[in-house]
Amino acid sequence: MSGARGSLFFPARGGLVLASASPRRVALLRQVGAAFTVVDPGPDRGWPGEAEPRHGVRALALDKARRVATLRPGSVVVGADTVVVVRGVRLGKPEDLAEARVMLQRLQGRTHEVWSGIAVVRDGEQRTAAECTRVQFARLDEREVDAYLKVGESLDKAGGYAIQGAGAQLVRRIDGDYSNVVGLPLHRLRQVLAEFA
Repeated sequence: MSGARGSLFFPARGGLVLASASPRRVALLRQVGAAFTVVDPGPDRGWPGEAEPRHGVRALALDKARRVATLRPGSVVVGADTVVVVRGVRLGKPEDLAEARVMLQRLQGRTHEVWSGIAVVRDGEQRTAAECTRVQFARLDEREVDAYLKVGESLDKAGGYAIQGAGAQLVRRIDGDYSNVVGLPLHRLRQVLAEFA
């Protein structure tokens, strides 16, 4: 993936690696002109026990970054993980449309939290952070849920919706970082990357 060398986002030359197969995270980094390559860290790991959201997403992001860092010594590797939490219930990526429907029914008319963890690793050095954005969903009837599911963007998104897609019409308001809801909190990541520049 190309971008402006020495960009505002990550001024160090070369060596930035995104440990994620998410097209949304790729698009966000392209948007800010970062120069980076992509390495898929492999299958997602299970949630770490009874960890609270802020700790769980950081642990999963760090696991991804470490896996890729072993393949790319000397590179600055970014890992990320996102989860939706509504009334204490964690919602990851739905397995199928039936599960996506249940998630949307849980979210409708309520405010939920979107937690993203980020991890930056270079050889033995590592930093992690977490970001939380509150999202208020509109009230939806069954017909509206069905119509959104037919759009086809639910299955690979935490919580079963895409705020950067047709799911934007389901959101009444957000409190916090929009890019965090998409899956990569850009401002927080830039702060962490500054320690590696």
